[in-house]
This record gives sequence, C-alpha cells and structure tokens, in this order.
Amino acid sequence: MATQDTRQRVLIIDDTPENIEVLRQLLRGDYVVQAAINGKKGLDIAQAQPQPDIILLDIMMPEMDGYEVCRRLKGLPATEHIPVVFITALDQTGHETTGLELGAVDYIRKPFEPLVVKARVHNHLRLKRYEQALEALVQERTAELALTQQVTIEALASLAEYRDSETGGHIKRTQHYMRALATHLGQHGPYRAQLDPQTIELLFRCAPLHDIGKVAVPDSILLKPGKLTAEEFEQMKRHVEYGANALDVAKGQLGSSHFLRLARELILGHHERWDGRGYPNGLAGEDIPLAGRLMALVDVYDALICTRVYKEAFSHAEAAKIILDERGAQFDPVVVDAFVALTEQFQAIAHTYSDRLLPPS
Repeated sequence: MATQDTRQRVLIIDDTPENIEVLRQLLRGDYVVQAAINGKKGLDIAQAQPQPDIILLDIMMPEMDGYEVCRRLKGLPATEHIPVVFITALDQTGHETTGLELGAVDYIRKPFEPLVVKARVHNHLRLKRYEQALEALVQERTAELALTQQVTIEALASLAEYRDSETGGHIKRTQHYMRALATHLGQHGPYRAQLDPQTIELLFRCAPLHDIGKVAVPDSILLKPGKLTAEEFEQMKRHVEYGANALDVAKGQLGSSHFLRLARELILGHHERWDGRGYPNGLAGEDIPLAGRLMALVDVYDALICTRVYKEAFSHAEAAKIILDERGAQFDPVVVDAFVALTEQFQAIAHTYSDRLLPPS
C-alpha cells in the first residue's frame, strides 16, 4: 500500500489549462499540487480531506469568478482558515483592493516571475505554520491555566470543608447540582439569556468557593455540635463577608474578570432569601444575583441530605419537601421548579459522589 504524500498541498483554481500547467510545473517539486478548472470544482476540493494548505486563485472565470470563490471560501468554517492568493492578469489597483478585502492574503499579477510565486507561496505557508503553532501553544497554556485555577479552587474549598467537618464529596456534589440547575434554566424559563454555556461552566467552577470564608471562623463555632448562640451565629454569618473580601483582594491583584464577579455574587448571595429575610444584605427577589439564588438551593439541599455535627441526614424526599415548602420564601420559585424537574438527576449526582450519607428515600 502506497504511503500518503505528507508534503503541503497547493490548490490551483483557473479556467485556463495552460496556466494551471505552468504553476504545476513550478511547484510540483516542493508541494502536492491539485487543480480545478472552475470555481465549483475548486470549492469541492477545498472542503475535501486532506484539505489544501494554500489556494492560488484566478479572478476571471466563467459562471463563478474568483471573487465569489474567495467569498464562499471565507464564509465556510471548514475553509476560512486556508490562505488565498489571487494570480490574475487584472492590474488595476481596485481589483487588488477588492481581493484583499474579501480575505485574500496576497495578489500576484500576470505575467509573473516564477521565483516570486515560489517565494510568496513558501512565505505564506511558513506564516501559516507559525500561526498554527502559536494557536496550539495558546490553547495549551489556556488549558494549563484553567487546570491550575481549578486545582487552586478545590484546594482552598477543601480547607474550608475539612474545618467544617464536611465531606470530600461536598465540592463535587455542589458543582454538579449547580451545573444541572444552570443548564436546565439555560434552556427553559426566564433566565435563558443569563445562562449561556460559558457562564454555566464558570458557575460550575465557582461553586466550591461558596463557603471559603469559613476558614476565618473559629473552630469553637464551626464545629459546635449544639445550637449556636445569637452572638456565635452573628460570627458565623460573617463567613460570607470574609469570602467576598478574599475575592476583592484577588481582584485587586489580578484585575476584574467574569469568573471573580460570579464567584463574589455566589458567595454574597447564597444566604440571602427570596423574601428578603436573609443575610448579609437582606436582598429580596431578583435583587439577589442569580448565581446566589442558584447556590442557595444547591447548598441547602446538600446540607439537608448530609450528616452534620448538629443533625442527622434527611432522605431526598424529605429534603425535597423542605425545599418545596420554601418556594417563594427562602428560594426563587423558578429555581425550585427547576429542582423539581431535575429531582432524579439530583439523586443520581448525590449517589455518584456520595459519602454514604444518604438514608433511603
């Protein structure tokens, strides 16, 4: 079986066979050369695999001229990245401007010097390789940065969990509850415009930070098995403020970002109540940022189904009843309705990341 030629590929689109042959003879020693005698055939070849790495395109062709071919190439996601070089006998400056405005990278006039054509093709292909290498490097660095950020978030959140006698699964459960709720509401109901895929992913990554401020709460309060005194509860409530302040410090050092804004809204909002009787700011209804309203339900559900130092675990059915009873009081009615629609998915998440804390439903 013959091995495939791995050289870069040049596609020539020209309605004159003699022109195609001149360019083919010029380039065939260094590249795999393909040819098309009209625009339609050229578009078909450009979209087929393996695709050309560069296209040499005549302008004056019947049925579909080179401008239209270029316009279509740049309008297709599969071909928009392929550099196009016009080679034409048209010498007016306006033609060159038109070609470049359509997305061509170069414009060579006939008659041409063979060495000039070879040099232009070589340079554009080299530039394309550099661009591809740079794009791959950026994607790699972006992935590394996202991974570093997520590891840091989970490490910080784990510190708060361990001091609060919570379990390792709490981070994963709350993240996946958040994603389930946000994804459902991004497809149904009045919050669709606020929950695009990027925001949903950021909410998933922000969720572990909701109680990060608990690292500043004394153990005597955080781990107390009995009911907190009024003074102790006031101190406990300050974990929201501590968490928001920590993000303000990060914002001051790193600058603002969508991630930090959502995380701050989530921290400050997850103990607010729909009826305005929550803390720290006593916000009500839609004055509470959506991130906080989502986290409020997520956090309470997981707290209910898990054993804590001050209580035993509730079943899913018991937890769901408590949440439904608080519809329009503690929780946003729309968010509660989404939770009801996702009840089986919440149970599945709870069991997937369970610390064996759920009693039978």
